[in-house]
Amino acid sequence: MLIEQPPRIYRAIFPGALWRIPAEEKCVYLTFDDGPVPEITPWVLDMLDTYRIKATFFCVGDNVRKHPEIYRMIGERGHCTGNHTFNHVQGIRYRTGRYLQNVEQAAAWIESDLFRPPHGHMRCRQLQELRKKYRIVMWDVVTRDYSPHMTPRGVFNTVKKYTRNGSILVFHDSLKAAERIKTALPLSIEWLLSQGYKFKLFINDQ
Repeated sequence: MLIEQPPRIYRAIFPGALWRIPAEEKCVYLTFDDGPVPEITPWVLDMLDTYRIKATFFCVGDNVRKHPEIYRMIGERGHCTGNHTFNHVQGIRYRTGRYLQNVEQAAAWIESDLFRPPHGHMRCRQLQELRKKYRIVMWDVVTRDYSPHMTPRGVFNTVKKYTRNGSILVFHDSLKAAERIKTALPLSIEWLLSQGYKFKLFINDQ
């Protein structure tokens, strides 16, 4: 559970970050990390179109540089994007100045006021500086679809077990997750819809 749904003590380390957005209506915030990549992001977009739902894609700047046409496709399909650094770097391994430079390098390719730190790791000083410009979006449920130790059914079961009203869910449009997400994502979407969840974007929560 420490990975799938971070405990309160971990959430408290990052004051002001969004982990979950409780609301009167039953809703979730579907997000994807680490793309865009041609091998899986277009498939994810087609799947979301099938169910007529919208999501937020936290993009790696260098991937946007390499695949600008797929990045444009995300916006053209009505989805939102967020900054996920230029090289998918962990803040705790970088001095604040270098980390912020990497984020701004990504911002040259990604127009968004949303930011998610890779792996959820960054220094307190980095958080303080980034909050001046960005809404920091973490998560309430991480599906672990990237893990080779997880099965597609296991990913789906994680969604079923931990999702609650206002949950921010994390899948990955990445090569590591491709094998599992192609089964787990449609199963998860169908289950969430059957439970009465609506899919919201962060722009609707401002």
